[in-house]
Amino acid sequence: MSQHAEPTPGRPSHGGDGTWSQRPADRSGGWVTGGVVFAGVLLLLSGALAVLQGIAAIAEDDVYARIGTYVYEMSLTGWGIIHVVLGALVAVTGYGLLKDMAWARVAGIVLASLSLVAQFLFLPYSPVWSVIMMAIDVFVIWALASRQDSEARV
Repeated sequence: MSQHAEPTPGRPSHGGDGTWSQRPADRSGGWVTGGVVFAGVLLLLSGALAVLQGIAAIAEDDVYARIGTYVYEMSLTGWGIIHVVLGALVAVTGYGLLKDMAWARVAGIVLASLSLVAQFLFLPYSPVWSVIMMAIDVFVIWALASRQDSEARV
């Protein structure tokens, strides 16, 4: 049993030849990577909740109250279909982020942006929930846009 601790990533490690060498940095970048993982979890959960929100909008139009005239007026069934499709794509992208797929970062930014716009247009039907989801989408966009690959941090 060895008494030597494994060196932490990114820290110098003592080589067997008496020299100090820099370990290659892995893709984890501290608090930004933690934000990316959290963004992946948020995308996965918000996608699932958007699917449920869409199903509630499609189901007999009983869950959401009718509103008066609205500039971006669309039937609740139409909004429900939009939320179901967008929510499914967001959930798959969140899963891809958690699996560290290369396509998921860009897709996450694009889908979080579309979700932000969709929630803004859905404000009259569910104002508090839409504002909460918009704030989550802004965080997801920030977390995914601020991640740097190890080659860019040199």
